[in-house]
Amino acid sequence: MKKITFGVILFLLTLSLKAQKLHSPNGNLELLFSIKEGIPFYNLKYKGNVVVEDSKLGLRLFDDTYVHFASENERILGNSSDLDRGFTKSSEQRDSKKEFWQPVLGEKKTYANYYNELSVTLNQTSSDRNLIIRFRLFDDGLGFRYEFPYQKKMEHFRIKEEDTEFDFPADMKAWWIVADYDSQEYQPQTTLISEIPIQWEKAYDKHSSQTLVKNAVQSPLLLKKEEKNPLYVNIAEAAVLNYPASNLEVDADGFKFKTHLTPNKMGVKAYVQTPSVTPWRTIIVSDRAEEILDSKLLFNLNEPTKYKDTSYIHPSKYMGVWWEMIIGKSKWAYSTNTSVNLTSTDFSKLTPNGNHGANTKKVKDYIDFASENGFDGLLIEGWNIGWEDWMGHDKEFVFDFITPYPDFDIKMLSDYAHSKGLKLIMHHETSASAINYERWSDKAFQLMNNYGYDTVKTGYVGDIIPRGEHHYSQWTVNHYYKIAEKAHKYKIMVNSHESIRPGGESRTYPNWITAEAARGTEHEAFKGNNPDQQTILPFTRWIGGSMDYTPGIFQTRLDYYFPGDKRYVKTTLTKQLALYVVMYMPLQMAADLPENYRKHMDAFQFIKDVAADWDDTKIIAAEPGDYIITARKAKGTDNWFVGGITDENQREFTLDFSFLDHNKKYDAVIYEDGADADYINNPQSYKIYQKVVTRRSKVKFKMARSGGFAISINPKS
Repeated sequence: MKKITFGVILFLLTLSLKAQKLHSPNGNLELLFSIKEGIPFYNLKYKGNVVVEDSKLGLRLFDDTYVHFASENERILGNSSDLDRGFTKSSEQRDSKKEFWQPVLGEKKTYANYYNELSVTLNQTSSDRNLIIRFRLFDDGLGFRYEFPYQKKMEHFRIKEEDTEFDFPADMKAWWIVADYDSQEYQPQTTLISEIPIQWEKAYDKHSSQTLVKNAVQSPLLLKKEEKNPLYVNIAEAAVLNYPASNLEVDADGFKFKTHLTPNKMGVKAYVQTPSVTPWRTIIVSDRAEEILDSKLLFNLNEPTKYKDTSYIHPSKYMGVWWEMIIGKSKWAYSTNTSVNLTSTDFSKLTPNGNHGANTKKVKDYIDFASENGFDGLLIEGWNIGWEDWMGHDKEFVFDFITPYPDFDIKMLSDYAHSKGLKLIMHHETSASAINYERWSDKAFQLMNNYGYDTVKTGYVGDIIPRGEHHYSQWTVNHYYKIAEKAHKYKIMVNSHESIRPGGESRTYPNWITAEAARGTEHEAFKGNNPDQQTILPFTRWIGGSMDYTPGIFQTRLDYYFPGDKRYVKTTLTKQLALYVVMYMPLQMAADLPENYRKHMDAFQFIKDVAADWDDTKIIAAEPGDYIITARKAKGTDNWFVGGITDENQREFTLDFSFLDHNKKYDAVIYEDGADADYINNPQSYKIYQKVVTRRSKVKFKMARSGGFAISINPKS
């Protein structure tokens, strides 16, 4: 280390003791960064009130990390290898940006990106290593990340844990799901922060792949300070690239959360080669719930796409041979065998089970109905060989993604779909054998090109292969983006299931148009979803990107198919319509069976009419766990659609149409719960009526328990 004079030491100490302030463009948010006894801290205020108290920043590294290569045996051992203390501030830089950008697909035609930035370079004097912490303060919240510049003393290292803290001044209401390295498909819980450990053991059920983190929760996490002047806070992460996804450890007594990264099964959280950066840690803040839903902060923290051609990326409305298999009417597998080998089994000689869903005749019937009603695509699950023993056996080679079952005529069906103006949607369930999917992806995507498929639904049910990785560990995160980039090469859009939750990365990878990454509609046929779930997910899961929620279930009671079956979808039919507006889905599914839509063609009309991509979005009213009312303007038109949903409570709401244009009259078609509608006792009760409205109109709606309303609004000619 260079010789340092007393004057230089005094100067460095002065820099370290002086806190740095940063304000949002509108001045409502204030960040304070400081170093106390060598440890970096930040806090955050909103309109003069503390949102996040002094919270530590830093990372722990494995103590065998090489930080200097002057000699083969030279290492920094023990705690001295960590990047969490012993810092002085060596420099700072400030910047600001004011820009508008257009998403390829989005909730608005244009997103505004305003922020002020502070980047602080820290020097760890004992090791002479540098760490940069970059803060961006927007009008709606804060993003910050760690940056590792290239330096000879830190070329390669392994992260043991990231110790970013979020320390809150008071106990707050929290909407959360249990932390897990492999699944996000849990019921949302609503408790105080202090009650999370009490409720935690009751907050999960069994999944095909599950690695729980006790007394920890997943992000995005929504919090609310319930006082005379409420405050809403959302904690999430953005731009999770070449890094694991994080969970949040709970200090219930201190009302504090700390990052907990997903490891591989050797306990390593991340392998880093400098220069490198971490994902952004994000805190969205507002005194209005509606502004939380409207935030595009996570997208703004991602880089613009480098794709030169995005012309193939488009919104789609689709149906699928799917729900009938979810509820148990048909099967994914073709034969009665329970053990098959793709390299030696002659599937044409296997005994058919007589209940294979993806057969040529049935798919042809689905194509006819979807085409007659103006849909763009049809998803077919179970078309390819290997489903007989696909789950629970840790097989590496389960599917080849190119060979159809004997009763699925892929060429004829593809040609037939095209003749009807429809594209088939390919299904690639990997059974979590990600390494196998990488081997086959070129051949699989080339097959799609050959038959004119432009959208793939990927799935990762089971334990990740290569063994030793989790669904959200660094290697697997990199796999998802590798598949997105490969799909782009073949001009294919991706809808992933059981993948990492989105953190605004669709700005960079716009062909990854949607994901599941939460508890979707299929769970209605498994263990059920609570009626308030759809009023929570837009505040949490949807903050970073769209979801393939698969709504549109009209026959909500499953005893219709199986007498005595107690399963049911916990919404009214009208709420199912409203979900198409409340939940942003550029890949939009009408999930029910054609036979059920034929019985309610008047209500089905809304699904046919509603747009899948938007020029504008207005969050009219919202309260997490209670209700959401959303209005959206269809892309390239003057047509508006409105959706309103409620939880398990009946609710009345008066809609103000002031979002409409001046001096225009509109024809509104209103779909509303019937007077006797109830999600348990009478879910299919609804009424449809028309009304002329203007921006001065106000209409009162009564929503049944777990009900809602939907409106289609067109300018009068």
